Amino acid sequence: MCNEKTVEDANAYLEKTGQLSRRTFTSGSAAATLALMLPVPANAAEVTESEVNVPTPDGTADCYFVHPANGKHPGVIIWPDVLSLRPAFRAMAKRLAQSGYAVLVINPYYREAKAPVVAEGASFQDQETRDIVLPLAMALSKQTTMSDAGALVQFLDAQPAVDTSRQMGVMGYCMGGPFTMFTAAAVPDRIGAGASFHGGRLVVDGPDSPHLLIPQMKASFLFAIAENDDEKEPETKKILRTEYDKAGLPAEIEVYEGALHGWCPPDSRVYNEAQAERAWSRLLALFETSLT
Repeated sequence: MCNEKTVEDANAYLEKTGQLSRRTFTSGSAAATLALMLPVPANAAEVTESEVNVPTPDGTADCYFVHPANGKHPGVIIWPDVLSLRPAFRAMAKRLAQSGYAVLVINPYYREAKAPVVAEGASFQDQETRDIVLPLAMALSKQTTMSDAGALVQFLDAQPAVDTSRQMGVMGYCMGGPFTMFTAAAVPDRIGAGASFHGGRLVVDGPDSPHLLIPQMKASFLFAIAENDDEKEPETKKILRTEYDKAGLPAEIEVYEGALHGWCPPDSRVYNEAQAERAWSRLLALFETSLT
């Protein structure tokens, strides 16, 4: 998960490169425009998108739902990073839907605030932004996530666009990384594949560590690990490898060279387009083979 060290790493990167990413953000609207410039898949499906409210045991979660306009398709849940539901994640979800999936992105902070929880173009590098999102993030837990996971799966299974004969996928970024593991363990008979992108706190001390739930899962997994996250916690990838092998579950676990924590969302100040595209291609390969 993002913290002060993440900010230091990002600032060092920005100072070294003299740029925010491959493209420069000049305003919040520019960040949204960049997100909409993601590559369109070959033979992209026409999609239908909407803002939806999903009932949960704790209230009503505001979410974004997008799916191909015709037919039934595997459902996918997206847990966003610490800045929550925003244009970049709507754009990524739409891109995935164009590849043939019914995609639901949750605002995980719905108990306290509706999306957007920060202004468009806000950066975790800014103290004002951190002051808003960190208390919201710290209020979430294994228990809240697993409770939400059941509600999200139930919602998707009730949608005409979702093929209930096929398993679902789950994907998460930053703090959403461990949430993918909580989801796979909460609804093991429905979650067939999971993907964590620069996920934080995948292996921690204590009974709530996500890796302890691996024996309860049935999902194949992809772990795309940021280079600086691996430098801080080099044992995480080894522990994950051991535990997935013991459980007999497929898991692709890779450190992405030169990619900093937060490199995947296109509105991130450390966005690494080449490595983000490679991670996306591995996601599509995982879903293609596992969501049967």
